[in-house]
Amino acid sequence: MFKQGNFDRVIFLINLYSSLYSQRTHDDASSYQIGVILLVAITFILALLVLLMIQIQPLAWNMEKEIPVIFTITSIKSVDELTGHLNYDSRVLLLHTGKADVQNKNLKARFLKNGQPVSCTIATMNGHDFISTSHTGVQWMGGSGCSGATWSPGEQICIDFSDGTFRPGDRVQMDIIDKGTNVTISRHVYMYK
Repeated sequence: MFKQGNFDRVIFLINLYSSLYSQRTHDDASSYQIGVILLVAITFILALLVLLMIQIQPLAWNMEKEIPVIFTITSIKSVDELTGHLNYDSRVLLLHTGKADVQNKNLKARFLKNGQPVSCTIATMNGHDFISTSHTGVQWMGGSGCSGATWSPGEQICIDFSDGTFRPGDRVQMDIIDKGTNVTISRHVYMYK
């Protein structure tokens, strides 16, 4: 039969086999939890690095809509139209680049120079109504876009600001605002050269 030495060897091999292939004990349970925490932390840090590399802006609940460019500043004239002398005349030429007619009496304009509001009042973009308004900082307004009831695509409006309002190097921002809702419907930035 079995000799005592052989029996001891079989028991030893069974114990060795069972210790190698048995379930883990609770002695190493804390290292499993630490491993999971480290794995989650490393994953989170890698996700942040990827977001920074592709420069995604942080998500916000109240993201502001980008204001479209429907009306653009095409040029600013610095030369007096009668004498031809440089006087920084500040005549701003606007163009309707949108696709639909707009009731010009329902629009008003706000101008900023280098981020600061320009001291002027443009309470309407309708030329006839403009005459009777208090339009400080603006000498006159004219063009096909303000002569009728609508400002149609391709039509222009010229606004003659007080001389010296704009000078080369100025960053001029124009906001066209719907008077009924007081919402800016068009914004354009023009670098005056």
